[in-house]
Amino acid sequence: MNAATATSGRCQFLLVTNVMFMAQWPISFTVRWLLLCTLPGAFSQTIDRSVVQQGTTLRVQAADGINAARMDGHIVRLFPAPEGGLLGLMPIPVEQRTGQYKLEFLDAAGAVARATPVTVADAHYPVQNIVVSKEIAGLSLSPGEADLSAAFRKTVSETRYWAEPFELPVPNCLTSPFGVRRFQNGKPTGDFHGGLDQGSPAGTPVRAVADGVVRLVKCWNLHGNTVGIDHGQGVLTMYLHLSKFATTEGAAVKRGDVIGYVGSTGRSTGPHLHWSLYVNSEPVDPGQWITVPAACRADPPFSARKRRS
Repeated sequence: MNAATATSGRCQFLLVTNVMFMAQWPISFTVRWLLLCTLPGAFSQTIDRSVVQQGTTLRVQAADGINAARMDGHIVRLFPAPEGGLLGLMPIPVEQRTGQYKLEFLDAAGAVARATPVTVADAHYPVQNIVVSKEIAGLSLSPGEADLSAAFRKTVSETRYWAEPFELPVPNCLTSPFGVRRFQNGKPTGDFHGGLDQGSPAGTPVRAVADGVVRLVKCWNLHGNTVGIDHGQGVLTMYLHLSKFATTEGAAVKRGDVIGYVGSTGRSTGPHLHWSLYVNSEPVDPGQWITVPAACRADPPFSARKRRS
């Protein structure tokens, strides 16, 4: 756990990084956080440098008077938090350049009230090669598929539905982790894997990872049968390649509700669930929010350099 604070005598700002879900926070840390907020003079003007990895989520907390946070041009809103104060979620893109950045706390007028340094470290995501048939490789986007999915990822609703801990959508093992650089049939795709793949038998119920409102229920060529859930305040999940749906657009869902069933629709090599977690438009590692299941098998190393030669 790393924490960075920037205060003005009233414990105005608290930046918490690399946080696992609250059920795992040690009691001693919670007590220190409460003391920080109730004894304002004790920690005034204290800034501890934070180090975060690519693909993770930076949690930004502040007192009233701070409306947003900005880092490398990306601005996120802060919302009232159930535990008090304000909370914002700053995603660190998978392809964010490593190095030191400045995270700025913005007031209602957009002026910088405080700033604290943040260092982005290399996550060292591995390379993965997937083998697909020519038929699957040749699939193209459905009309509106790219635009609708992009618009969904930008959703930032006022109401917070989510609470931690999140729940795995299926209980099965992992076939592809988050963040790996993808090769297809030995050739680079120029893309990374923006979610988790869990190898699940066809027909396995897929459950919502947290409370929310269903915004997307679509049959698409590449994503296959897709469900998108808005969990509120910039937190979203998408579930791909479903065999069939068990929900409708506009439906309110609770954590653990069945929203569909595992399939192999769209660009898929077999029955599995691909699901992604988005925070303020960016895909982020779900491992900060849930316990990632073990890998189904140990794949042999894939040498990108050898394949390109």
